[in-house]
Amino acid sequence: MSSAELASGGRQNVLGYVLRLVARIPFLVIGGRLYGAEELGRFAYATITVEFAAALALVGLKRGIALALARGRQPEPHVLADAMLLILGAGALIGGVLLALPTLLFPTGLRFEAERFLALLVLLIAVLDLLLSGLAFHKRIDVQVLSRSLVEPWVLSLAAIGLWFTPLRPGGLLLAYVLALLAASAVAWPPALRQFGLPRGWRPSLARMAAMARENLPVAGADVIDWTSRRIDLFILGRFASADVVGIYYVAQQVASLAGRLRTSFDPILAPLLSRALAANRHAEAAGHLAQVGFWVLTIQLAVVLMIGIAAKGTMGLFGPEFAAGGVVLLLLLLAELAASQASIAESALIYTRRNLNLLVSLAALAVEAGVAIALVPLWGGAGAAAGLLAAMLVMAILKQILLVRTLGTPVPMWRVSILLCAVPAFLYGWATLLLLPEAAHMVATGLGVPAIFFFLMWRFAFTDADKLLVRKAREERR
Repeated sequence: MSSAELASGGRQNVLGYVLRLVARIPFLVIGGRLYGAEELGRFAYATITVEFAAALALVGLKRGIALALARGRQPEPHVLADAMLLILGAGALIGGVLLALPTLLFPTGLRFEAERFLALLVLLIAVLDLLLSGLAFHKRIDVQVLSRSLVEPWVLSLAAIGLWFTPLRPGGLLLAYVLALLAASAVAWPPALRQFGLPRGWRPSLARMAAMARENLPVAGADVIDWTSRRIDLFILGRFASADVVGIYYVAQQVASLAGRLRTSFDPILAPLLSRALAANRHAEAAGHLAQVGFWVLTIQLAVVLMIGIAAKGTMGLFGPEFAAGGVVLLLLLLAELAASQASIAESALIYTRRNLNLLVSLAALAVEAGVAIALVPLWGGAGAAAGLLAAMLVMAILKQILLVRTLGTPVPMWRVSILLCAVPAFLYGWATLLLLPEAAHMVATGLGVPAIFFFLMWRFAFTDADKLLVRKAREERR
């Protein structure tokens, strides 16, 4: 695969990231302003539990399906059918536990009996992620952009507004979440059926599914640990703090994760490229893909971190006066997301080459996070939970980069000195606006000026021709 093809897929993912960025913020404002921190905290705890259960049900196939399809041992519809039956079985088992024990979703108890059926979303989320990953193998990134970055967040926001004016208001956030996932699934299914068709002649096989599960177990472990490392802070905080503190932390986490979602949005295009290159033992090619995507992600993500981080208190205040206290939490979480990018991009290759060692590194980082969070949350509240995540991400980034270089036998330079040099003037400008301007004017000046200064300097002095492919038109890439 050429850099132009990588850039083409990456450009679609950046578009998806921008769309999700634009669409997700209104939901947080709606949740904070209309429903309040306590209701948002309850929503947060329930939905992250369901999403964790869905991550377990996927048994690593969100990324592992690319390798299974690349090997070509069976017709593609049969591979997808095996994977779907496997995750449906796992999802039914895990969802059944949540259905029988709804206190796992709602520690303070059910308000309505219907809330227990939120557990059924485990199946919906797992199947949706599988379909989108399968389509991404065939470079149909546009489906993911439409489904997860456009339809899902906007349905979530619009439904939350509409339901607030109805008798369903007490469960408005959760019901909006259900409607958003149903809409996203409705967008994904037709192109998946056109791409793969029906699995004609397929017969289920426990042996095949067991082999698939066994093969993807290390990937599943890495996925679950990565997911847990980004949610255990909220779980620990929920045990030591009230629902409104959890709600404030959740908003900060969601805003910070907007930067992190840029990193994960490259997974659909990067996974097929890496699986093919590594399967053919082309380590230098794989390293080139990782370095290029890593540079793109870190560049754009650093701009977001500067823009939001300098105005952290004001950014949190947009969601309501009670949320302004989460400014320090937001800043720590933004730094954690920046550290997590390098770890996650390195892991994109390690899950194929050094699965067990990658899993051990992730476990070690998770232990660091849990230890730091448990020690600091009783003292610092949300800031202590965020500090635990930051410590874990730093440990993971350093260790996985070292392991990646040793595995591929070649450097993988994601960071460049030019990124930091171009960031300094942008930071100084943003800091000056913080000191000299009223809050509203400071936020506008920072939001517009910081990324403009940073990207101008990067384009003028730091980007190579290969880097500029990310924003060039397809006709220019073909020259």
